[in-house]
Amino acid sequence: MSEDTHPSTHPPLPPTTEDDRVSWLRLLRSRRVGIATFYRLLAEHGTAQAALNALPEVARAAGVEDYNICPLGVVRAELAAGRTAGARQIFITDPDYPDMLRDIADAPPMLWAVGDTSILARPMVALVGARNASSLGTRMARALASELAQRGYVVVSGLARGIDAAAHTACVETGTLAVLAGGVDVLYPAENARLADDIVRTGLRLSEQPMGTVPQARHFPTRNRIISGIAQAVVIVEAAAKSGSLITARNALDQGRDVLAVPGHPFDARAAGCNMLIRDGARLVRNALDVIEALPDLSAATQAQPGLPLVAATTVQAATPPENAHQADQMGQATPPDRRSLRETADLHSVILNRLGPSPLAEDQLIRDVGAPAKSVAPVLVDLEIEGRIRRQPGGLLSRVS
Repeated sequence: MSEDTHPSTHPPLPPTTEDDRVSWLRLLRSRRVGIATFYRLLAEHGTAQAALNALPEVARAAGVEDYNICPLGVVRAELAAGRTAGARQIFITDPDYPDMLRDIADAPPMLWAVGDTSILARPMVALVGARNASSLGTRMARALASELAQRGYVVVSGLARGIDAAAHTACVETGTLAVLAGGVDVLYPAENARLADDIVRTGLRLSEQPMGTVPQARHFPTRNRIISGIAQAVVIVEAAAKSGSLITARNALDQGRDVLAVPGHPFDARAAGCNMLIRDGARLVRNALDVIEALPDLSAATQAQPGLPLVAATTVQAATPPENAHQADQMGQATPPDRRSLRETADLHSVILNRLGPSPLAEDQLIRDVGAPAKSVAPVLVDLEIEGRIRRQPGGLLSRVS
């Protein structure tokens, strides 16, 4: 069957009964039925059940023999998995389906959601970036997300490590939206599983994929179109010249969304994509006020919460170091040096190098960002300096040697 590039302009009839909802899901999960074909079949046949009845003949006309629609048992199993995970279905015809997302050409016909769906009615800004984010990048992401949340915006991201995780963490208390590449019940990456659980207490996890789907490479670009489509603007904090974040930016432009980017050091490859976007016309972002000023149509929505201050973009609450980091010093006792394996030492090397870039960073800030005791980090910094991989500058500043 050929796949149209755009859905029908005719609005589909809403599924009003349980049988209708099962038919919708069964049609959507049938082989070779993409989003555009789904809408076309609904427009041509009126209901999902009628489309299912006609689907084998449609397939034969397209040269596909022995075509079978999605078995009813498969759909029943997915619905049962959704109930077990505490997830609910949101169809494109439902009133709480996000208006911004409904307007894109390839809007998902149905979404699985876990958490507080009321946040879908609030204004949203997407904030995405590199997985191997620098220390400055994660600090900027936390600052932007925190400030935007204070102004009443929901920060949307993809629950990936790096910039995504920093953005979600900074506003998890006020409600954030995580769009997953796999099933809404599959927490990926595993290191963000606790964050994913925290998100659903005040925010929402969202996915168009079947329950239990383990994310694969092809799922991430389709996920990205939802991140950009559900928000009124997309902010890129760090992105390489070829990255998923730039795919999100391209999607945003195609969808008529504003694209904004945080500039970075020209020698830092993680900033190359952002600098390219700014060169090509994206709005430069220094703080959340730059984002808000780019969205005059959303400004009125934030007036309902007057008196919420905008802090400077560089004002960030430092990560709390481990409880035992300074316990011995406070008790006036000496602590024995840490004993780490070669693997642990190599891992700490990698963490430090990933946090550093060409732009100088204060050593004490690096130690807080790494989250390890100062007595563990200091010897590693000496090793890296001797190896010529980092450079120590006046004022206690460190930078990575490219």
